[in-house]
Amino acid sequence: MTTSREIHLKSRPAGTPTQAHFELATVELPAPSAGEVLVKNLYMSVDPYMRGRMYDRPSYVPPFQVGEVLQGGAVGEVVSSNDPGFKPGDLVNSMFGWREAYVAPGSALQKLPAIEGVPVQAFLGILGMPGLTAWSGLTQIGEPKDGDTVFVSGGAGAVGSAVAQIAKIKGCTVVATAGTDEKVAWLRSAGIDHAINYKSAPSLLGAVRDAVPKGIDVYFDNVGGEHLEVALELARPFARLVECGMIANYNATEPVEGPRNIMYIVGKSLKMQGFIVTQFAGLQTQFQAEMGGWIQQGKIRWEETIFDGIAKAPDAFIGLFSGSNTGKMLVKLA
Repeated sequence: MTTSREIHLKSRPAGTPTQAHFELATVELPAPSAGEVLVKNLYMSVDPYMRGRMYDRPSYVPPFQVGEVLQGGAVGEVVSSNDPGFKPGDLVNSMFGWREAYVAPGSALQKLPAIEGVPVQAFLGILGMPGLTAWSGLTQIGEPKDGDTVFVSGGAGAVGSAVAQIAKIKGCTVVATAGTDEKVAWLRSAGIDHAINYKSAPSLLGAVRDAVPKGIDVYFDNVGGEHLEVALELARPFARLVECGMIANYNATEPVEGPRNIMYIVGKSLKMQGFIVTQFAGLQTQFQAEMGGWIQQGKIRWEETIFDGIAKAPDAFIGLFSGSNTGKMLVKLA
């Protein structure tokens, strides 16, 4: 038997989650049966979408259950295997995060390729779900063209920072927002044309308009709220609004007022489309090949904010909603 610790959902949050909504539990894992694999997790991911799974309501993924272990992306190392497709030492990707170790069918795991100069945790970030989210949302929905102007909210997060850099590779002028001067400085160091601290700017609309007075062709939305209103205001005719996330509203306890200028969708002939990254799962191979090439060419940079130990996983998750991460938020487990 192998001992592992894991995080359970203790109760459903109303508003911003706190430590009281999580519980650390110790479990004993059996030896893997036929077709199963024992994995020791090395890193796990925390992501804003997990907040939605804490509500008891229908959605595109089932809700987390109170009293049960949470789920999320993780990369780990095979310890022992009863599946011929895996051997000890193999590195794997799974959705068995929020735990130090687990036993699972080999069919639920993805063996990770080795890419020179890329650490294993990058498969939870720039080469994982956030990277695919950025790449697919921008290229498949935003459809940026050389010379376009792209506006990215949450520009220093795992998804936003990738979107901003991909847009630059595609020949676009990019304006991105972030919540601290340090994040703004990082965006500028990564080659982003205009980086705005939305918390200190006297007027977000004024700051974005000053940066790109001719307006925007693509908006990649990670935030919602005021950012979305600004995007609608500055959108050029036939602009594309890519709705990836609205973290400003995730912890709302009352109905949130919609954009006051939503009618611009009609008058400006705008395309506004939401998406879930799994809709583009079939493009995973193409994405990894293109992103891997950009990384090796030095065209893409990324940042990580890493908490240490399974007990710190709730802190890492809660920190997403106060903007305490630059780039991908991770928890190191081994």
